Amino acid sequence: MNSENQVRVRFAPSPTGYLHVGNVRTALFNWLWARHFNGSFILRIEDTDAERSKAQYEKQLMEDLRWLGLEWNEGVDCGGSYGPYRQSDRYEIYQKYAQQLLEEDKAFRCFCSEEELENHRRQRLASGETARYSGKCRHLSAAELDARLRSNTPFTLRLRVRPGTVGFSDLVFGRVEIETVQISDPVLLRSDGSPTYNFCCVIDDFLMKITHVIRGDGHLSNTHRQILIYEALSAPIPEFAHLSTILGPDGQKLSKRHGATSIEEFHRQGYLPEALANYLALLGWSSPNEGQEVMSLDEIAQQFDLSRIIKHPAIFDNVKLDWMNRTYIIKTNGNDLVDDAGEFFAEAGLVPAKLEPDVRSWLAQAIDLTKTHVDHLDQLPREAGIVYGFEKDPPELDADAREALGNPDGKAVAMEFMRLALEKESLSPESYREIVAQVKANTRQKGRNLFHPIRAALTGRGSGPDLERLIPLFETGSRLNLPRKVMSCRERLQAILGAELHELN
Repeated sequence: MNSENQVRVRFAPSPTGYLHVGNVRTALFNWLWARHFNGSFILRIEDTDAERSKAQYEKQLMEDLRWLGLEWNEGVDCGGSYGPYRQSDRYEIYQKYAQQLLEEDKAFRCFCSEEELENHRRQRLASGETARYSGKCRHLSAAELDARLRSNTPFTLRLRVRPGTVGFSDLVFGRVEIETVQISDPVLLRSDGSPTYNFCCVIDDFLMKITHVIRGDGHLSNTHRQILIYEALSAPIPEFAHLSTILGPDGQKLSKRHGATSIEEFHRQGYLPEALANYLALLGWSSPNEGQEVMSLDEIAQQFDLSRIIKHPAIFDNVKLDWMNRTYIIKTNGNDLVDDAGEFFAEAGLVPAKLEPDVRSWLAQAIDLTKTHVDHLDQLPREAGIVYGFEKDPPELDADAREALGNPDGKAVAMEFMRLALEKESLSPESYREIVAQVKANTRQKGRNLFHPIRAALTGRGSGPDLERLIPLFETGSRLNLPRKVMSCRERLQAILGAELHELN
C-alpha cells in the first residue's frame, strides 16, 4: 500500500481495570494487521468514564503491551500527528463537531428527564415493544425550544437518525444491515456536556485517519449508530472487523473462575511473553500453513489476514497455553531466562535478589537442566530442589529410590560408589565416569541395576536430569554463598547412605 492508503489501526482501551485476554487479543490483532502492511498501530486511551479511570491502570496496560512486544507508533506517551491521544484531552474537539451537527440540523436538543425516559422505556417493554427513544423532542417548535433554553432546562444532544436502512460489510461476519427505525436517536453529548462513547469513537477514528476498526463483537450493535454519525459528519467510513468472544473450556465466557485472565497475572506466574502472544494469536485465527502453531510475532504478522479470522467463539485452553509456554521455555537458553526466573528463585529464598556473575552462571545451568519439567517459570524453584539437596534430616527418598537401594545388589552398588567417590576431594563428570566404570567392574551390575542405585544415592529420587550434568552443579553450588545451601556429592552420599540405608537393612 502507498502512504496515502496506509493501514492505520488503533487499540483504544479504557483504563478502568487490568488488561485481560480478550482485549489484549484485540490489541494483538490490530498490531499484526498494521505490521503486515507496515502501517501504523495507535494507542488511544478512552477515559471518558472519569470516575472509574485510574492512572495506575493506564500505566499497567502500557507495561503489559510492551512486555508482550506490542509497541505502538503513536499514542499517549509518544505523541504523533493526530493527538492528543487521551479522550479527556479532546473535549473541545468533540464540542466543536457537536455544534457543527446542531447547526446543520443533523442533531437536536432533547429535554426529556431521566425519569421521563425511564417511564417510557418501561411502558414499551410492558407492551412487548423494543425499548427506544420516543422522538418527543425531535420536532420542537422554535418557541418551545427558546422557552426551554431560557429556563435553563437540562438537555442532551441527540443525533437525528435518518429513515431507511444502515449497514456495513464486516470483514469477519459479512453483511450486517438493519432498519434505522430500530435505532433510538443516539445521545452525542450528555446533559453535563460530556461526550458519549459512540460520538468520541467516531470523531477520534475520523480525525486519526483510522482505516480498519478491529474490535470485539460486543461492539457490533454500536457500529450501525457509529456509521450514522460518520454519515452525518460526511466522514469516510473505515472497514470493520469484529472478533468473536473468547470462552472458557466449559463454553462459558472467560472469567477468573477459569484461572488467570489478566496479562499481569500471566506475567506474575512466569509465562513468557513470546509464548503468550503466540497463543493469543491462535484464538480465532490460524496460519495458512496447516499445522504451524509455534511462530514469532514477525512470522505471524507476515501471514496475518483478517479473512482467516473465524466467526465462532474461540476456546481458551490453559493446557494448550501451558504446552506452548513449555515449548518456548525449552528452546530458550538458561542465560536468557535468568532475569525473569531469578525473581522466583529469590522469592523462594534460593538465591539472593541481586545475582553476582558466578551465581548467575550457576543458576542459568540449573535452569537449563530443569526447565523441561515446567509449564511456567514459577515452577522452576520446585523442580530445582533436586539441585539444592535435602531439606529434611534424614532425607526423604521417593518410592523408586527406596526400591533401588532396598535390595542387596542395589545396596552393594551404592556403597561401592560411595567408597570410591569419597576417595575424591570432589566429583567431576570425568571422575564420575571413571568411578561408575569401576563400580560396574567390581559389582558386575549394568544398565538400570547400576545407574538407579547411584542416582538414588545422590538425589534420593529414582529419575531426574542427567547425572553428568547434575554433578558439576552440586559441586559448584556447594561453594557458593547461597541463602539455601547446595549439598556437595560427598554430603549427599553421607546423608542418604549414612542414614536412610541403615533403615533399609
